[in-house]
Parts: sequence; structure tokens; C-alpha cells
Amino acid sequence: MENEQTEHLRNAAIRLTMMPRDTNAHGTVFGGVILSYIDVAGGVGAVRATNHDRFVTVAMKEVIFHEPVFIGDLVSFYAETVRIGRTSITIKVIVEAERFDSHGASVRVTEAEVTYVAINQHREKIVIGK
Repeated sequence: MENEQTEHLRNAAIRLTMMPRDTNAHGTVFGGVILSYIDVAGGVGAVRATNHDRFVTVAMKEVIFHEPVFIGDLVSFYAETVRIGRTSITIKVIVEAERFDSHGASVRVTEAEVTYVAINQHREKIVIGK
């Protein structure tokens, strides 16, 4: 029960329902769509962790899809800070899909570590927090 309560208390960086425009001819969501949301969710996590508002993506570690995502799934992207460096931050993004037709059953879709570098308004690398 405690794990179940913890799951519901987590704060998703992004949560959205997958629509037909996101799918391929087989009715599953394109991997690239999920990757782009991972990037956005990691950026949200970086801003939350540092209060810095400008980051660029420099790396995304291996992404392995364990489960497909279908039209109607409610997909949650959770961002966890892995490391904050002088100019960069690494965020782990965990992706889970709540199946539309399964009364709230969730599956882990994938996860990735994404590294961002802090920049200023001139797109120059800067120290985080300055």
C-alpha cells in the first residue's frame, strides 16, 4: 500500500494522453514522439532543480522501450535529478503509461538519462545558479 501511495504522490514533469496523430500505422505511438517528451520533461526537471531557466540538451543515454504506448494511454514523464555539475545537470526521466482500457493499470515504458548545459540569453554556457 505504501508504494501505491508513493506512486500517486509523485509529481510528473509532464502528463498527457496519446492521440491518433502520435501513432504509426500499427496503432502504437512513435518512439520519436516519446523521445521528444523525454527531452521536454528532463528540461522541466532541470529548471525545477536549479531555478535556472535556459538549458540545451547535450546528451541522451540509451533508451530501450520495454512496452508500447497506445492511443488513449495517459503517459507520465517523471524527472529525477541525478547530478548537478558546474554548468550541466543530468536528469533521469522515467516514462509510465496508464492503459486507457485497463482501469488504471500502469506499465513502465522506458527511461533515459538526459544531460543539459545551462546557457544565458546569448546561448553561451554559464555556471548554474549565476
